[in-house]
Amino acid sequence: MLNVYEQVDRNKRRSFLVIFFFAIFIAFTTYVLGRAFGYGSSFVGIALIFSGLTSFLGYWYSDKIILGISDARPATREEDRLFTSVAENISIAAGVPVPKLFVIDDSAPNAFATGRDINHAVICTTTGLLNRLNRTELEGVISHEMSHIKNYDMRLMSVVAVLVGMITLLADWLLRVRVRDRDKEDGNIGIILMVAGLFLALLSPLIAQLIQLAISRRREFLADAGSAMITRQPSGLISALEKISKDKEPLEAANKATAHLYIANPFKDNQKGIGWFANLFNTHPPIEERIKALKEME
Repeated sequence: MLNVYEQVDRNKRRSFLVIFFFAIFIAFTTYVLGRAFGYGSSFVGIALIFSGLTSFLGYWYSDKIILGISDARPATREEDRLFTSVAENISIAAGVPVPKLFVIDDSAPNAFATGRDINHAVICTTTGLLNRLNRTELEGVISHEMSHIKNYDMRLMSVVAVLVGMITLLADWLLRVRVRDRDKEDGNIGIILMVAGLFLALLSPLIAQLIQLAISRRREFLADAGSAMITRQPSGLISALEKISKDKEPLEAANKATAHLYIANPFKDNQKGIGWFANLFNTHPPIEERIKALKEME
């Protein structure tokens, strides 16, 4: 059985390995595509700049965009006394500034964190979460979101989004253009490169998105472990996750672009897949696995 510190270290190592192999995959894919279609590396840079600019704008204004989409209101001490009190206490325990606090008027229990760094962070909960959780459970949820902020998960996922966007853009681009004539690569080598290039152009966007989802799931485990480290009481988050998982109401304010931000998948009706293959396409690990990992820290 691993204690909370060992759980955090293990999740950090696993996250690093996933990110490392993702970088290798990106480098290999861009190299093969460039060689196979005879464009070299120049168009890769153009795609990276375009994808980077669009992702940077989304990252820089992520809090305003997501809060606007979610129709969230600022939390107040008068209406949301427990929320503001818990957030202030957890911020002190986590050693980070108190983030901006917002509330979504929705009876489905859920929460998320966003913002570009710890000084521009936001934690948002639903009224359903605030009405159903006691103080200990709410501390577990808020410390989970605070861990995302401390670990710069929003920044990490923005970088991953740039890479996924670049691969998707390259693959779509190369599938639409005519292959250039090559003088140096012909015969069997040229055929092999052409087949490999077409194969990667078709499958690389899907593979990149699967890796992105895997990174998202690993960061959820890390935030769970971070929550236990901050509160020293994993039972609070365990109880909160159990209550959230038992609720079958989907969150109306959520969409596919923001689903990965929430502490649990907001699309309750889409959580019917069984087995490892179905789990590959989930933004979050199964609640049962998260609870099992948290119980090992008690």
